[in-house]
Amino acid sequence: MKLFKTRFLIFENFTILKLDADDYSIMNAAYFDGEKMIFDENYLEPNSDETLVRVNLAGICGTDLEIIQGYMKYAGILGHEFVGTVEKSSNSELVGKRVVGEINVGCGKCYSCEKGMERHCPNRTVLGILKRDGAFAEFLSLPEKNLHIIPDSITDEQAVFVEPLAAAFEIKEQVSLQPQWSVAVVGDGRLAQLIIQVLKLTCSNITCFGRHKSKLESLVNGGTKIKIGIAPTDEQSFDLVVEATGSNSGFSDAMKLIKPRGIVVLKSTIASKENLDLTPTVVNEVTLIGSRCGLFKPAIDALASGIVSVDSMVDSVFPLKNFSEAIEHAKKPDTLKVFLKP
Repeated sequence: MKLFKTRFLIFENFTILKLDADDYSIMNAAYFDGEKMIFDENYLEPNSDETLVRVNLAGICGTDLEIIQGYMKYAGILGHEFVGTVEKSSNSELVGKRVVGEINVGCGKCYSCEKGMERHCPNRTVLGILKRDGAFAEFLSLPEKNLHIIPDSITDEQAVFVEPLAAAFEIKEQVSLQPQWSVAVVGDGRLAQLIIQVLKLTCSNITCFGRHKSKLESLVNGGTKIKIGIAPTDEQSFDLVVEATGSNSGFSDAMKLIKPRGIVVLKSTIASKENLDLTPTVVNEVTLIGSRCGLFKPAIDALASGIVSVDSMVDSVFPLKNFSEAIEHAKKPDTLKVFLKP
């Protein structure tokens, strides 16, 4: 949709630049102004040298909900889990292709970028999280190198899970998993359930500690042991504990479960400023590993081959304009993946 209004840019030297209406297009977007979510039918489309992607479907995740509570002090269009269709690109072979996208965009010049670690670039932007508009809109833009073509065998709903599934596979990159290990996953939400499927590719003895019976029951058929609450016999019983609760209490639970000199992987990003007690970490010589984004190829391959299944985690789809209802639904304890459709 074209913007049928004349716009002016006023610079510090008071030069006025007139922008033709044809130079800019507008779109529907749900953005966060730092305090509340707003639906805007006249939000400017991305206007850059990057690849332009029409969003087919976007997922609401725990990080989005934490940002609304103040995490990252972000203002802009939320959403970083998406699948879309390429509208414009300098690479003509990409146009019309269904794609997902890695969310970190580095400066390309620093030490981290030179080593291929754009996710740790100090000057990076992050889709829907840091200095870059995200996927709760009709369009988004990313560099071509961030995009991955999705095979036809993967549905749109399944493709939205690529980004969080890649985060689950990152654990295998960081930890040399041993088949004989006793493993605990703390949390029963969307990410926790993906992590369990990934860990099961190596470790068979997995217990999920959660709080919601309806979510936990879906894990039983896959051979995962489930527990609500930690019994005294569970304490210091696990070689590896993955914390994926999205709450401060998850860290405390993980520290109760881990054996001395065990490994705890932390996945939660939390807006709360509550202090955490790290004393047990020192006393029991526990290795803590922070774990965030991961490589997309293992996630795409896992979905295409069927070794990881996400269909049971699909909850509901809301039109973009009904974002408020969708977000409130996503906050409910028993809800799994909620989608927004522009």
